[in-house]
Amino acid sequence: MSKNELIINKKSIEPGAQDIIRLNVARLPSGTVINLRIHVYRSIQPGPIVLVMGGVHGDEINGVEVVRRAISSGMFERLRCGSVVAIPLLNIYGFINFSRDASDGKDVNRNFPGNMHGSLAARVAGTLTKKVLPQVDFGIDFHTGGGARYNYPQIRYTKDDPQAAALAGAFAAPYLIAKSPVLKSLRKVAHTMKKPILVYEGGESLRFDGFSIENGLAGLQRLLHSEGLLDESIPPTRKPIHFEKTTWIRADRSGLFEWFQQSGCKVSAGEPLGVINDPYGEAVVRVLAKKDGYIIGHNNAPVVSEGDALFHIGFEYK
Repeated sequence: MSKNELIINKKSIEPGAQDIIRLNVARLPSGTVINLRIHVYRSIQPGPIVLVMGGVHGDEINGVEVVRRAISSGMFERLRCGSVVAIPLLNIYGFINFSRDASDGKDVNRNFPGNMHGSLAARVAGTLTKKVLPQVDFGIDFHTGGGARYNYPQIRYTKDDPQAAALAGAFAAPYLIAKSPVLKSLRKVAHTMKKPILVYEGGESLRFDGFSIENGLAGLQRLLHSEGLLDESIPPTRKPIHFEKTTWIRADRSGLFEWFQQSGCKVSAGEPLGVINDPYGEAVVRVLAKKDGYIIGHNNAPVVSEGDALFHIGFEYK
């Protein structure tokens, strides 16, 4: 395939064209057909082919909304070079069932590279791996915190990958975190194909968060501008903080959780971050910061169990 060709599911999209391609994934027991809707935008001028995607986890609505707004605003219709392959919603089953996972409780992002004849999660992953990833040069995958956890806007990129680090710097989210990719994740499989995938995290599942959505859109525009696809860019409102390490503070006991500090706050070792009360008013356990750093994510659940993750702390930063 030449650099100026883009073929998805045996359909060629010519330079300067726009198209919506529907890829059949599976049929549910009800007879409902699951199709991936893929929006393709091409400039006349050759350039990078960028994957922009949301909804790998069906309940992570902020990511879906970032891609939807990018499409509806016409951002991808102004390309000066290159192409964008946009998938607003990958996990359709999870989306319509308010669920992180696909059927049988299987996580699409733990089923890569997938299997075209396997479970629904494996089929979704396999369709993306086989029919989309080979066409792109790099991508951005929009997520939110899972469960009741809120993530401050952040980019996660593959550790020891200079190209991924440069792309993360161009996106310029408030927080940048280098992490090794998880086994059987999209980022891991794409890394083996030498196609860097950035993971944007912002907000909480099943809740719109305007701050996270706006940061995601601005970062996407900066990223596309840095690679020459767009003329316009939005400067970051603050210098990104790059974390070398992260750690979780977990609940020492079960009970009613109340936080005093939230994501985005700078904290010091020994500082009170919250409390866990027993439901009878007989005991209180303070939750203390164990290191100097920043809260990059926190738990909004009012009831927690011993061992639950409460605060995600980034440290050794620059």
